[in-house]
Amino acid sequence: MQAQTESTKLSAIKREWHLIDVKGKILGRVSSEIAQLLMGKSKPYFVKNLDCGDYVVVINAKEVKTTGKKEDLKTYYRHSGYPGGFKAEKLKDLRQRNPEEIIKHAVSGMIPQNKLRASMLKKLYVFAGEEHTYKDKFKAVKAEEVKE
Repeated sequence: MQAQTESTKLSAIKREWHLIDVKGKILGRVSSEIAQLLMGKSKPYFVKNLDCGDYVVVINAKEVKTTGKKEDLKTYYRHSGYPGGFKAEKLKDLRQRNPEEIIKHAVSGMIPQNKLRASMLKKLYVFAGEEHTYKDKFKAVKAEEVKE
């Protein structure tokens, strides 16, 4: 009789914290890396039916780069659901008003549209500048690396 592979359980999932500085990086390329961390696809116990992903803190969102003429041509659309509630906004205007939303929108488009999507996106924290409120999460990790 052959041994069967055991399925991943919630208790076996170990979440880590990742700090990503997007200053000078291209939006699409860094967004796909962030999406893979949020989904947990690089983990050996990854399964599609569980949220296996890690926590991701993104800094310098206002300084992310785009290629070509996207700064002037890319448009973000939303609708309030009410008559006349359609809004359109260019990338350069959104970068001035709310630069965190650029990263969130790009990453959410790269995550599967299923019931786990909301829980994956809750683990994404985006900050426009260098300062963030999760510094204590990374000090513990660096202290462990020094011991090794």
